[in-house]
Amino acid sequence: MEQRSHPSAAPRIRILIADDHPIVRKGLCQIVQDAPDLEVVAEATTADDVLAATGAAALDVVVLDLGLPGAVGLSVLKRLRKDVPNVPVLILSIAPEDQFGIRAIKAGAAGYVPKRSAPEQLVDAIRRVAAGGVYVSRVTGQKLAQETLRPPARAGAAAHILSNRELEVLRFMADGKSGTAIARALKVSPKTVSTYRRRLLTKLGLDSTASLIRYAVDQQIIDA
Repeated sequence: MEQRSHPSAAPRIRILIADDHPIVRKGLCQIVQDAPDLEVVAEATTADDVLAATGAAALDVVVLDLGLPGAVGLSVLKRLRKDVPNVPVLILSIAPEDQFGIRAIKAGAAGYVPKRSAPEQLVDAIRRVAAGGVYVSRVTGQKLAQETLRPPARAGAAAHILSNRELEVLRFMADGKSGTAIARALKVSPKTVSTYRRRLLTKLGLDSTASLIRYAVDQQIIDA
């Protein structure tokens, strides 16, 4: 975790950037620092760093990558919502927006920005959530509206019918992890992992672990 201290003539939006890839993180910091009303006051590379930084620094916004070491799915986001409920969290991820954007918003994120977005989109999103708003793209906004008006009801239709934990298990499987490794990562028993595997097969209408992995690859259900 890296914390910064800068003299400032006027109040600026104080931001924590959390990403475990040095080049990506430094690029994000540069994008933010180029905006006159934004300031990076801390950086984090792990889930523990994020939680430590939010307790040590005065923050206005957390920009959070979902794939930090020590994080499982949306676990860090959920912890932040509990520990610092007044600090908005903006999710920045390579994960497919149509599958993870809604989940992030429902879990308490103030916004979701895909990493492929233009720098201006990130800056706009930070300003919006810092002002108390919610930032969603047209894709996520439309899907949120669709879910509100017509919740999905077809079993096996798509990954949207999976619970967060089922989706985590599927992502681990797609990443080649064994049942024992998945159980260790999620702090559950191997028997519980087997139960989630059976649920995945039933909900998605598939018949084998190989078909689950193919589905995950086809749907780009990869680690964030």
